Formats: sequence, C-alpha cells, structure tokens
Amino acid sequence: MATAGLGSGDFSDLREIKKQLLSSSVSLQEDARDLDAYTLAKSYFDLKEYDRAAYFLRGCKSQKAYFLYMYSRYLSGEKKKDDETVDSLGPLEKGQVKNEALRELRVELSKKHKAQELDGFGLYLYGVVLRKLDLVKEAIDVFVEAAHVLPLHWGAWLELCNLITDKEMLKFLSLPDTWMKEFFLAHIYTELQLIEEALQKYQSLIDAGFSKSTYIISQIAVAYHNIRDIDKALSIFNELRKQDPYRIENMDTFSNLLYVRSMKPELSYLAHNLCEIDKYRVETCCVIGNYYSLRSQHEKAALYFQRALKLNPRYLGAWTLMGHEYMEMKNTSAAIQAYRHAIEVNKRDYRAWYGLGQTYEILKMPFYCLYYYRRAHQLRPNDSRMLVALGECYEKLNQLVESKKCYWRAYAVGDVEKMALVKLAKLHEQLNESEQAAQCYIKYIQDIYSCSELVEHVEVSTAFRYLAQYYFKCKLWDEASACAQQCCAFNDTREEGKALLRQILQLRNQGETLSTDIAAPVFLPASLSATNTPTRRVSPLDLSSVTP
Repeated sequence: MATAGLGSGDFSDLREIKKQLLSSSVSLQEDARDLDAYTLAKSYFDLKEYDRAAYFLRGCKSQKAYFLYMYSRYLSGEKKKDDETVDSLGPLEKGQVKNEALRELRVELSKKHKAQELDGFGLYLYGVVLRKLDLVKEAIDVFVEAAHVLPLHWGAWLELCNLITDKEMLKFLSLPDTWMKEFFLAHIYTELQLIEEALQKYQSLIDAGFSKSTYIISQIAVAYHNIRDIDKALSIFNELRKQDPYRIENMDTFSNLLYVRSMKPELSYLAHNLCEIDKYRVETCCVIGNYYSLRSQHEKAALYFQRALKLNPRYLGAWTLMGHEYMEMKNTSAAIQAYRHAIEVNKRDYRAWYGLGQTYEILKMPFYCLYYYRRAHQLRPNDSRMLVALGECYEKLNQLVESKKCYWRAYAVGDVEKMALVKLAKLHEQLNESEQAAQCYIKYIQDIYSCSELVEHVEVSTAFRYLAQYYFKCKLWDEASACAQQCCAFNDTREEGKALLRQILQLRNQGETLSTDIAAPVFLPASLSATNTPTRRVSPLDLSSVTP
C-alpha cells in the first residue's frame, strides 16, 4: 500500500517522515494465521537453509509468508548457482551456469502479478527475477510499480538504479511523488557520473535536516571519489570516520583513495582497524587486499579479493580489483575473467571495461581494445585516461585523425596524467607537422612548470630536445640555446644539449644572424630563458583541425 503524505522534495515535516518509517516497520508484522510457520521458516532462512525454509512455508496464505517462501526458493537457486560456479573449471563453463529456479519463479509470480495479488515485496522479487532473466524493460516496469506500492522499500529503488543507463531513460520513468525519490535521484546521478547534479541533491537533503546522516556524507565522499577529487574525498572520509568510527560500509572506497595516494601507514591502520571490527566483511577483505597490493604482494592481495567474493560473489569492487591484481601478475586470462564478472554485476563499471581494454592491449589485439575503451569512454566521457587510451588504439590502427581528436580532447578536459599533449606532439612529428608538434610541446612544458609542485616527468627532456632542435632549424639561437641548456639538466639529453650549444656558439661566432622569416612558436618563461632579451611572440598555432 502506497504511503500517503509528503511529496517529492517536501521535507518540511521531518516528524512525518519518521512517522512513515515507523508505521512501515509496524505494518511488516506477521499475520497471526501463519505466525508459527513463518517464525520457524525465518529461523531456517537466517541459517541460509533456504530449501528447508521454503518447505515449511508451503500453503501459507499471508503476503509476508508468501514472499519469504518465494524469496527462499530464489536464494536457494542462487546459492546452487554460486556453488556450481566455484566448482566449474573454465570461463566458458562459468558463463553457462544459471539459476535453474528463475523460469519457474517467473511463471508463478507472473500469474500473481496479473491477478494483482503481489504486495511491494512480491513485486520487488518479481522484478529481480525478470532482471536475472535479462528481461530489462519488464523488470524496470515492475520495479517502478514496486516503488509506487511500497515507496519506503529502498531495495526496489536500488534495483531500478542498476537498470537505468542514462539521464534520458530516467526522464521517461513515472516515479512516485515521494521524498524517497530525492534519495533515489541523488544515488542514480552519482552512478551515472552526473556528479554536479548528485552533489546538489545531497546538499538539498542536508539542508532539509539530514545533516547528521552518515549515509549522505559517505555518498558525497563517493561522488568526489568518482570525479577523482582525491583530497576532498579523503577529507570527507576522515570526517566520516570520526563521526562513525565503527562503520565498515564504503571503507573499501576509502582504501582505494589511500592506495592512489600511496598512504601506506594510513592504509595499514585502516586494515587493522576493520579487522578488529569484523574481519569477515567483504569491505574488510578488499581493504586488506589493497594494502597488500600497495606493498606489491599481488598474490596475497588476490587471495583477499577471492575471500571477499566467497562472502559475496556479486560484490563489484572485488571483481575489478582482482582483475587488476591478475594484470600485475601478468595472468591475462584470469584478469579477463574477473573483469567480465564485474561487468555482469554492473555494466556501468567503467574500471572493468577499461581493464579489459588494457588486457587486450597486452595481448596486442587493438580492435578488441578499441571496443572496450570506447565503452569505458561512454561511461566516463570527461576522463582523460579513457581518451588517451582510445587515442593510442586509433594510432595503432593507423586512424591518425581520430587519434589526434582523442589526444586533444584529453588535454581539453584536463589531462590527469599530463601525457596527451606529448602523444599529440609525437603524432605531429611522425606526420612531419613540425610547427604543430612544437606548439604541443610548448603547451606541455607550460603545464608541467605551472604545477604548484614541479613534478618530475619523463617526457620533459623529450620536449626540450625537440624544441631545441626545432628552434635551431629556425635559426632562433636564443630560444634554441635556452632549450639546449634545459636538455643539459637531464641524463638522457645532456650530451645532445651540450653538442647543440657548441654548434650555436660556433654559428654565432661565424656571424650567422637570427632568422626573422620563420614564424616559430615561442614560449620561454623568464625562469628558462638563457638571456634577459625579450623574445618575439607569435599567435598560437591553429589546432582546430584536430579538435573533435
């Protein structure tokens, strides 16, 4: 029965929301006629003896008992499928293992659905069965119906969230006008990488009175994690740990951030702390796995991710992380299998698609790479890593125009690894487009030297070497000399830099004059200039031809 009262976005009366939640829990009390059978079956269910629970619920008439009867049968089928998956040998066999109970459950639930005899929980289970049978459209309709009938059942909203692939799809859903819809929208925006919209929703929920909700705080941290604002995400997770020190949920995401920052002491402390709280939780196993991975103990890391999957075979993060570990161990077939499992759990996991692309890249199968990197890019259109990977694929396939577009786009969206311009420059070099190559190297060096911390970057010497030679050919001795001097600071270009400086000095002594005919791009920040002589400035080169 639908909950009346406050509509979507209406949080004016938090007491009414609390009242709805309490009345909902009271309404779940069991019907007296099936109480004995239900209580016995629930005990067996809690012990994961699903067939036994279903046996004692046969013939029960109450809605709650019927749901537990059908749900026990469903979980029994899932358990048997998981057991067979563990026992099977190859990846082909694993893909063929099915829950044999699904079709039978669908027939029975379909009859009840047509007769309008399913309550909110029954509809939820029917939707899960349809999803498992890959009947996505029918599943979405049933989950929407479940949300209308029982708006406070978060499970139905989450299942619906897993089936929505883009914002357009969301617009056509007829969702119930309830305050729970706001929580759902915030969650789905996070999943769809619409982080700005998600953060706005969560902020509005905080302003409405949910400022102490650790769920919302953790979701905000996850949102910042998704856009790789690592410092902000770490700050929020640290604050969350102070407010809720025994929390385990989302701590695996926190450990991912510590891993990226190579914060070994903090990750070690987190792993030990979670072990003390509950060492048999999936998240705890993933945190320990990340700890061993950071210490380059990849076999141990993979072992803990496997433990996590024994606890919950549908835990997305563990499949993806295990794929990464197999990649580190150069076990490509096992990595592919792990990533494919991750995609089975959630087709929106860009890390699994990206991981598959990397695996096929190692196997030198560029067409496969291209497919998987494209899927990753569709999920993360503004992630420079996906664009650089795509660019490299196109380059290997000799589709150089597409490659240029990808590298330039990667630079335009904010190149995380600061490699897009170098790759674009090398592509221009390959095509003998010297001015464009020089312009890209200039932009690259400006980016590197404009960082708040001067990072050591492997391609800086390459850029200076190219620019030194380029300016030398253009007879721009001051600029060539400045770049050659920078070459002397790097081991791999030191000798070339010294040789070029000797050549420039020799030519100057012979009276060679500065060229005034060649419009070469010049940047030379004061800190890099060989002299204090002002350099001639030219307008930037037109890169519109490679802009998508």
